[in-house]
Amino acid sequence: MTQSLDPGARRAILDAVDALRDWSVTTLEGLVRCPSVLGQEQSALEEMARLYAGLGLEPRRVPTVPEQLAGHPGFSPPLIGYAGRDNVVALHRPKARAGRSLVLQGHVDVVPEGAADMWETPPYEPAIRDGRMYGRGAGDMKAGIVSYLAAFKAMQLAGLQPAAEVQMQSVIEEECSGNGALACMLAMPKADAVIIPEPGPGLDALYTAEVGVVWAWVTVSGRPAHVRDMQAGLNAIEAAQIIGAAFKDYEREMNDGSRIHPAFRGVNHPVNVNLGTIEGGEWNSSVATRCRIGLRIGVMMGYTAAQTKADVERIVEQAKRHERLRGAQVKLEFKGFMADPCVFDTGAGIVQLARRSYTEATGGSLRDYPATGLTDGRFFALYQDTPVACFGPDAVDIHGIDENVGLDSMHGITRTIALTMAEWCGVERV
Repeated sequence: MTQSLDPGARRAILDAVDALRDWSVTTLEGLVRCPSVLGQEQSALEEMARLYAGLGLEPRRVPTVPEQLAGHPGFSPPLIGYAGRDNVVALHRPKARAGRSLVLQGHVDVVPEGAADMWETPPYEPAIRDGRMYGRGAGDMKAGIVSYLAAFKAMQLAGLQPAAEVQMQSVIEEECSGNGALACMLAMPKADAVIIPEPGPGLDALYTAEVGVVWAWVTVSGRPAHVRDMQAGLNAIEAAQIIGAAFKDYEREMNDGSRIHPAFRGVNHPVNVNLGTIEGGEWNSSVATRCRIGLRIGVMMGYTAAQTKADVERIVEQAKRHERLRGAQVKLEFKGFMADPCVFDTGAGIVQLARRSYTEATGGSLRDYPATGLTDGRFFALYQDTPVACFGPDAVDIHGIDENVGLDSMHGITRTIALTMAEWCGVERV
């Protein structure tokens, strides 16, 4: 049962959020300057520890230990080791618990910037143009992290604090495994609800469902030869392309209307198979010896990551029988996402409260968003039965060139989180 928020406290909190707008922009700039790609998240994690301490909370490191997580159904095979990359969490404890506890969670890792010379301004030098901040990670999802920090800080500025425990979690590897979120979820007490301010697709949006994802890697070893005797060799790059192409029929099959969950009705092509990386060859005048491709395969509700893994194994095995792969050696590996799809409970109290708070804070309404990507929200929903409100600011070109986020939108999300937290947790005087 949520507690009614005193009108005076409500006004004071919103006024405090408005007063922190410049602080929020400066804080986001600082986080965007951290080039926190896979394996290089340390600067962002240190910045989060500093920000938590600035709120009067004690930062705590939570390691990601595969040996401790491997038996959990949400675990994904890691791409790299975890030494020196501990997640950072903090816990607010009230004077006397009166409300419901809450997790505020966000990932600090970002995807690679791609061709940096294609960006209008350098990807890790935040720039503001027409009310939007540009930079890798600005939208996905450092603006959301700043929103929850500013929401908590605004309560303090208003002379208040949550009357329930509030966890803050800064996690790694949302973009490739989710193992950081899994480690934190298991290390921290179970809360009554979770807010994850992931970005909306060009608008303020609430995630209603998300596909699962499986990452697969196929390495083809061919038979080298001089290009003048090309027919005597077996080109590993060409062979790998044949295997990659074999997944297109599967993609069409998975997008058949009979397979699509009702949450995705009207969404064009919700299950995507992406050939994301290719590495191979040694010399322009040599037939390529080895080629490795990385695939990302979407998983629709009603299907599981384990079933998808079996499908991938079958498709690769069939492709190996192609006449142009005779004599090739093919190795299949699964590293990174092994994630099941998830439908969020949009009738949950935290979700309904977030919707009402957004309308009050902005005058608008959160749009429903069935996501063809995925978030860390699945861990809490699938494995802990904890309700999740996953909503965030308007972001454009995430994972692309010139990623950006609307600063007005970020401000509206901050106001929304502040009201939601105050009413869900209750408030007490500092």
